[in-house]
Order: sequence, then C-alpha cells, then structure tokens
Amino acid sequence: MVTSAVSVGTLTEHLRATGYDPLLSPVAESAYATALTGAAMNPQRVAPGDLFVAVSGARAHGADFITEVISRGAAAVLTDAAGVAKIRETVGYQLPVIEVSAVRDAAGPAAAVIYGTTASSDPALFGVTGTNGKTTTTYFLRALLSALLAPQGRNTGLIGTIEIAAGATPEDSERIASDMTTPEAVQLHALMHQFREKNVAAAAMEVSSHAISYQRISGLFYDVAGFTNLTQDHLDLHGTMEEYFAAKAALFSRSRTRISVITVDDAGAEQSWGHRMAAAATGKVVTLSTRPDSVTQAHWEVREVAPEGLGSAFTLVNRHTGEEVRSSTALPGDFNVSNAALAAVMVLEAAADPHRAQEFTREDVVAALETKRPFHVQVPGRMQVIAAGTDGAGPAAIVDFAHNPDAMIRTLQAVRQQHGKLILVIGAAGERDRSKRPTMGAIAVRMADHVIISDDDPHGEDPAQIRADLLEGARDAIARGGLSTVLEEISPREDAITAAVAAAGRADTILLAGRGHESHQDMAGAKHAIDDRVELARALSARGYPTLQGDYA
Repeated sequence: MVTSAVSVGTLTEHLRATGYDPLLSPVAESAYATALTGAAMNPQRVAPGDLFVAVSGARAHGADFITEVISRGAAAVLTDAAGVAKIRETVGYQLPVIEVSAVRDAAGPAAAVIYGTTASSDPALFGVTGTNGKTTTTYFLRALLSALLAPQGRNTGLIGTIEIAAGATPEDSERIASDMTTPEAVQLHALMHQFREKNVAAAAMEVSSHAISYQRISGLFYDVAGFTNLTQDHLDLHGTMEEYFAAKAALFSRSRTRISVITVDDAGAEQSWGHRMAAAATGKVVTLSTRPDSVTQAHWEVREVAPEGLGSAFTLVNRHTGEEVRSSTALPGDFNVSNAALAAVMVLEAAADPHRAQEFTREDVVAALETKRPFHVQVPGRMQVIAAGTDGAGPAAIVDFAHNPDAMIRTLQAVRQQHGKLILVIGAAGERDRSKRPTMGAIAVRMADHVIISDDDPHGEDPAQIRADLLEGARDAIARGGLSTVLEEISPREDAITAAVAAAGRADTILLAGRGHESHQDMAGAKHAIDDRVELARALSARGYPTLQGDYA
C-alpha cells in the first residue's frame, strides 16, 4: 500500500492521455475522488483501497469475483466491457469502474501511476531474456550489483523463476517464493514500490516471453536488458520460432529499454537469432561474442578462457577501446562463461551511461569483477554440484534445469568426463511443446552412457505418454547410430534417482536434468513433494558416498 493515494479521476485521465480511451462509470464527483492506494489482479490479494484489475481468463472472468473483492475492500475496478456488464448485473453501481478494451495492456501503466513507477525511479532495472541462461545471469547480475552497492549501504533485488528477494547481499536477503518467471504487471509495480521502501537501488529480473506477450512488464522501463540465446522452446504458446523471436524482440525497444546488450554467439551466422535481435533492437545496442570460434565483430568479446576449479576464468575485451577485464565463474560449462560475460557487460555499460547516473563507476565495476568474484555465487538447481567426485571417494553428481534440446546439449557437454560413465536422468513437462521430446530423447542417448527416462511435471497429461515420446526418439537414435547406450524407463522419479546412483561407479558422473530447484511435481493438479537435490543427496549418502554441504539436504 502506498502512503499517498491516487484518485480514480487522476488514473482515468492518465489512461486517456496514454491512448487507452477509458470510460469511467458512474460519472460522478465521488467516483472521480475515490482514493486508490494499491492494485491487485488476484481476487485473494485485494486489500482495502485497491484497484482490482479484472481480466478475462481461460476459466473465468475476474469480474466473476466482484462480490469477494468488494468484501476485501476494493475501491474501484479496471476491466473490459464484458467485465462491466457482469459487475453492474451483480452489484450495480457500488463502486467506480474504469472500462478499457485492452485490460492487460492498461494494467501496467495503471499500476505504475498508483505505485509511482517511472523511467527514472529506483530501482534501476536489469532485465534478462532468452531461452536458456536467464536465471543464472540474473543471479550473477545481482551478486555483482551487491558487491558494488552494499558498501554504500544500498540493497539489491532479484525477480525470477526461483525467488523474489531483496537485501544487502544474496546471502542476507528477505525471500519470497516465486511461482512464475515474471509476475503479473500489477504485482511487479507493487514490488517496485516495496523495493524502494527497502532501499533497493538496483534489481535483476528475468523477463520471459510469456511476460512480454501477456504485457506483464507493461509500464516498466529497463536501464539495461540482456539477451542470452534463442532455441526451440515454448512453441506451445508462440507457434513458430519467428513468433517466439518477435516476442523476445519486443523487450529491446527504446520505449522499454535504454541499453540493449545482445549475445550474438548462435551459429556465428549473420542471420542467426542473436544477429537478428541486435538488428531489430532500437536505442543503444551493444553486442557480445563469447565463443572462441565466432566470426562476429562484436563490441565485447570473451578471450583467454581457462579452467579454474570446476568453472572457468576469462577475459572480456572491448574491441573499440582495447579495455581488458579479467574475471571468473565457479559454475561449470562454457555457457556459464557466456552468462557471466553478459552480466558483466550489462553492468559495465550501465556504469558508463550518461543518461542514468548509477551509484558506481566503471572503475568500480572493473575492480569488483577482478577482485570480488561475484560470479562464484551458487545458483539453486543450475549446474548445482551435489557431490564433487574428487579423489575417487564417489561419483560426481549434478542437478540442472536443462529442459530443452539446446540446454541439454550444452549441459551434457559441460559435465562429460574423459573417464567414467555419464548417467543421465531426464523427463519432460506435460502440456508443453511435445515436438521437442523425441529430440531430447535422441540427444540423451547420443551424449550419455546410461539414460533413465522418468517423470518431470506431467501436469494434466498422462506421464506414460510423455515418457513414450522421449523413448521414441531415444530408441530411434540408438537403432540408427548403432549406439551401446543403456536405456531404461523408471517411474516414479525417486526410484529413477536411486537407480542412477546404484548404477554409478566411483569414477562416474550422475546428472539429473530438467527440474533444477523445483521442490514439487504437478501430477494432474496435485502437488507431489520431490526435490532432485534432496533425493540425490539421500541416495548418495545411503551408499556411503560423500556429498557437499548445502541447504538442499
């Protein structure tokens, strides 16, 4: 709840000035003067003084809950013509209603007025989009921003798939569990207000294609937005890769983002998704190349990548100025070098932006990258090492969120060892892009020595059918390639994890892919408690193998 209220009349005039053509009823002075101190889209989250945003959903219209939201203290409603009809039929003219044709589009700007969000208000926003790497990159961003801002007494924030958090450091933060990658627009603007109250100077945010398509980021402005990559996923929503690309590209408009940092690694071709994204972006565009075989002449390049522990050290080079910055990440895989490099360039570019003064200089950023090791932060369920597999004490064991073909390839390449077997447990989510399942099964048996196909989140789909789709691709790849890969189907997932550990020798590697940090399976609408990290640690301990200390156990 905000301390200074906004009137319904002021909100209506703002929506009119920004092109939403609102119609307020009743037309009375009392309606115009009604005070708004918050906003909500979920009827159960409505508080006294809130604007209730009633949208049409898949199963019901928000206006169907008008009696409940009035009982909770809603002061006014923003809805469409169908919502207005439902409200007037149910409760008459008990409260003011603002009618617009595009409710989701107007929800963000309306909430921005109520909560005081502007292009120059705190926190400075660092958004990340792309198929893979969003979560890790935002964790890296938040860690780097904390290293810069905590010494000045300022806090940082995080909004993403795993959690919403605010505090001085990642370790010392107030956390809220997250149930979607990017919250709804009204919740986001409420978070911006809460972040300001918590002294948050900068925040890192995952921006999903769903969030862009459904206008969840409407009314927000990003100081810097970063692009990781684009590979097959979410075609159940977007239909084609072109539509998927268009959804992502909408973030990199000067009306939404001041600086766009685009990774242009994919395929190295001039018509690759990264190159096309850089060409489509408006405003200031900065390109980043992180692959040693890249032919791209990007603004920033990654060079001198070398192993450092389980992770890598690397050098960032600015091709235009010759500036070199050395940094490192503790997470395995060349894709985590890419994630770390993107986070670094985003903050370096923000520090040099003359249009928005940050509370750190470019020199501060370079010093933090070279001395404070911000990219050694642990990211829950992202290449998370449960057992290190050192000194022959037991197998290495890793949990990762890889759940699409490209992510699987990159993850399997990262964990593949020259000696010992690679044992993989995979599944696929139900009610999602079914076309990728055979491809994932084929990748699994080509790149691992022992594959156990099990369950991920079936949702409302038959788990056996999901496994069958994966098995189809796996068996076909084995037959066509004459592969000797061991292939099993084991359900439930707990049994599959136990079997993977039982099959592993001390020199082997176990990878659980697809679920990452998730702690429940959705089985036909029922939540079944299971955390891959917990199950893997238990199975390893049961066989006398050592595990690393962590909050998963």
